[in-house]
Amino acid sequence: METRYLKTLIAAVEEGTFSKASESLNITQSAVSQRIKFLEDHFDQQLLDRSGPKLLLTPAGHVVLAKAREIVEKENELFSCLQNNEPQKKLSLCCTPTFGMAFLPDVLNDFFRSHSDMEDLKFIFMQPMEALRGLRNDEFDLAVIEHPLDLDFSGFKRYALPDDEMLFVVSARAALTIENGAVDLSELTAMRLYARRDGCSSKEILRKNLCSLNADFDRFAGVVVSDDLRFTINSIIQGNGVTFVSRSLVSDYMASGRLVGVRAKGFDHHRGRSVVLNRGRSEEGLINDLLESIFQVVSPHWQPRKIDAEESAALLSN
Repeated sequence: METRYLKTLIAAVEEGTFSKASESLNITQSAVSQRIKFLEDHFDQQLLDRSGPKLLLTPAGHVVLAKAREIVEKENELFSCLQNNEPQKKLSLCCTPTFGMAFLPDVLNDFFRSHSDMEDLKFIFMQPMEALRGLRNDEFDLAVIEHPLDLDFSGFKRYALPDDEMLFVVSARAALTIENGAVDLSELTAMRLYARRDGCSSKEILRKNLCSLNADFDRFAGVVVSDDLRFTINSIIQGNGVTFVSRSLVSDYMASGRLVGVRAKGFDHHRGRSVVLNRGRSEEGLINDLLESIFQVVSPHWQPRKIDAEESAALLSN
């Protein structure tokens, strides 16, 4: 027997009338009456006295109601146990701030289309080396980082994404002598630099480029250190200086004409962007679906390339 008949009896007794029971069960009054009649025919006993304004239990009805409540309670316990035994859909992601601002909202929107029942999703922003340490300690499932091209990924699985392009970004009102998209470093160092804190790959790449031209941060008119990318971008829009950031982070501002992005003559403006997992981690299930969302959002026409340990070592030696 289906428990819906027993639940109907319980509702009829608790509500006192068939009409109120039908409202609580969201079925018709006729359906309530038919279910009670089914029970009475099944047990060959009258269960309810319908003679008064309120439904009353007969002696047989008291017996059936007591057992009905026990059965329904056991059914609820069974469903609860089964739900508790189902594996929870949990996932944790770490990414560098630039990826978080430029791509993460679209990645999560794409991922949630097929995982709207996701129970626990955690994401955190970290700098590249912090992210790799967190992976080693199993603090999260995977990381997406922008990084210097020579970063060592020994011990990790790595999917190489398209390289990120770094640009010097100034207000559209800045007067620069731009030749083929590039300017002399001296024009940029005449301004105040808005830089990230140590450990950020953009700052380390900028430092390395400056050193290659026998320069340092002291060459700039001043330096403001801030990890608040929105604050930095708004400051540059107001004409307060220059910053060195990812094109993907400011592409909309450049397209609208509020910011101008330029290269510095003699600079290498590329950095890597990779998805990284622990070597023993499987790419099945949720991990694989999140990877697909990342690949689709970052570059739909790019074929992600998994780089093994030998190739990674070869890249570092070149």
